[in-house]
Amino acid sequence: QVQLVESGGGLVQAGGSLRLSCAGSGLPFSTYAMGWFRQAPGKEREFVAYITWNGGNTYSADSVKGRFTCSRNNAKNTVYLQMNSLKPEDTAVYYCAASTRYDGSSRYSDYAYWGQGTQVTVSS
Repeated sequence: QVQLVESGGGLVQAGGSLRLSCAGSGLPFSTYAMGWFRQAPGKEREFVAYITWNGGNTYSADSVKGRFTCSRNNAKNTVYLQMNSLKPEDTAVYYCAASTRYDGSSRYSDYAYWGQGTQVTVSS
């Protein structure tokens, strides 16, 4: 059974930082590109960032570029999202997901497995 478990969310003031983690099990983690998405109340789930299977390439949405960094440790079956300079508009539930494409994707439909999400709240 595939499981992706996010952690590290919480309440932070604007300008602060958080690091999200996502631990995978039940899948050959090192062969999957991993992505992060988020969903704010009343809005659709949106792409945040992805990292390729070996960590050789990352891509971020324009809204977080320069502030968020995606990394991974395949030995620990874990992917991370370092979030700096947080803004109130970053408030959302953040989800990690495993992609069917080894080179990563920003498309929701290219992800086969999803975590349960972790809440990030940024106060002004």
